[in-house]
Order: sequence, then structure tokens, then C-alpha cells
Amino acid sequence: MELEEYQLRQAIIDQCLWMNAKGLNQGNSGNISARYKNQLIITPTAMAYEAMRPEMLATISLDDQAEWQGSHQPSSEWRFHYDLMRARPEIGAIVHTHSTYATSLAITRRSIPAVHYMIALFGGNDVRCADYATYGTQALSNHVLVAMQDRKACLLANHGMLVAGETLAKAMWLASELETLAEQYYHALQLGGAVILSDEQMAEVQAKLANYGLNQALTNPESASTKSATTLK
Repeated sequence: MELEEYQLRQAIIDQCLWMNAKGLNQGNSGNISARYKNQLIITPTAMAYEAMRPEMLATISLDDQAEWQGSHQPSSEWRFHYDLMRARPEIGAIVHTHSTYATSLAITRRSIPAVHYMIALFGGNDVRCADYATYGTQALSNHVLVAMQDRKACLLANHGMLVAGETLAKAMWLASELETLAEQYYHALQLGGAVILSDEQMAEVQAKLANYGLNQALTNPESASTKSATTLK
């Protein structure tokens, strides 16, 4: 395995451990992927983050065959990682978590409206809630693609949240921002509701935020061959 690939795999594991330590996820319920060339690297299914090693992460080809390689099967949620990266070439990493406040809103099937100007970070005037479908299914992935149109994040009904970024670092930063906004909206609802910013106010914020946030690039190296190859269905 080349050094750059190893470093990217280790960075994914580090972010998994970080999101659990910060309360953005619990157990091994979430999953993370990162793009490099025509493949994505993704966390394996049903494995504790503490037990993961770089060589255990799976890769999935971003071609029509959806072929995976590795010693461990990819996350059961590989479909929306795969479909989003195929549909959106600007996406370099995807973070999916079951964070408490975002999931609480998703359980009520609420989107997050423009309750705070930082909603603009996610590409529009709201963070939509995708329709419900069983986890790991193509139906769920299809709903995610709809909810993520022109967006960098969505909630998943009765499930959790999903965030996409140009780099792994930016995707995790956005996931943290989204959970903060979800918590603020949750508390506003307890106080009787929230005042929603107008489209004009949000357009002004969008212009100001055009170059805001983390801009560092994360190298996405080409994968080396791994132990097995299986077509996902």
C-alpha cells in the first residue's frame, strides 16, 4: 500500500474516533468515506472504530460495476456514498452519523429551515429531511439524492444525518456545524418556535460565506490492490 493511501485510510479512522469522542455518533452506527481517483475508501460494516486498521477499510470502484475490494465488506450504507460520489464529482468525502439532535429532528421528519445564517453553509436556505426507507437500500439512496440536490447535507427520516464535503476535514467540520444547528433548532422549538430568516437575508449571507470555512485540500491517492474483489448488488 502506498503511503498516501495509508494516510487517507488512517485519517478516516481518526475522524471516526473523533466523532464518537465528541458525541456526534455512538458505537459503530455511523460511517465515513473518502474519494480518490475513480474509487472511494469506506469504513467496513459492523466493526468497532477502535478495532479498525487502515488495511481493513474497503474500496469501491466508482464505475458501473460497483466492485468492492478489501478484506472486510464495506459499510451497509455504501449505496448512498457510491451514488452521491458518482452524481457529484465535487464531493471528496461523506460523513454519516446518528448524532442526537439531528436524529431527533429526523425522527419527527423535520427539515431544518433558515433558523440561523449558518444554514447557508450547506448550500441553500434549509437542510432537507430525506424520505424514509430501510437502511442500506437503494430506495434510501434514491431519497438521499433528491434531498441532497444543491445541498451539502440532509437529514435521514428516522435515521440520522449525512454531510458531504470537498475534503474529509471539511465534511467533518460541516457535520459538527450541522449538529450544533440541529441542537439550536431543537431548543428553539421548546421555546415556542423559531423566527426564520428571509430568502433575501439568506442570499446576502450566501454571498458573504462564499469563501468561508476550511479550505485545506486532502490528497486522495490512487488505491493499491487489496485482497478480494466482489461486485455489490
